[in-house]
Amino acid sequence: MSQEMISSLVMIVAMVAIFYFMLIRPENKRKKQAAEMRNSLAVGDEVTTIGGIVGTICAVKNNSIVIETGADRVRIEMMKWAISTKGVQVTEEDASAKN
Repeated sequence: MSQEMISSLVMIVAMVAIFYFMLIRPENKRKKQAAEMRNSLAVGDEVTTIGGIVGTICAVKNNSIVIETGADRVRIEMMKWAISTKGVQVTEEDASAKN
C-alpha cells in the first residue's frame, strides 16, 4: 500500500469515529434516558405529553398511563411513549413573571 492510501484510510476512520461520538452516541444516550424516565412513572407524578398536555398520573398500566388534567378532572389514557417529560414545565413567560 502506498502512503496516500494509508493516510486516506486513516482520515476515513477518523471521520467515522467523530461522526459516532458527535451524533450516534449522544442520541442513544438520550433514548436510554427517556426509556428509563417512562419506566419509572408512578401515580401522582406530573407529566407533559409530546402534544403539550399537562396532567397528573392517576393509573399506570403495562404500556399506557391514565392522566388527569385540569380542575374538571378529565381522565385521558395515553401510551407511555407519548410522555415527553416528567415534572412541571416552566415557560419563558412564567419564569420572567416570577422575577
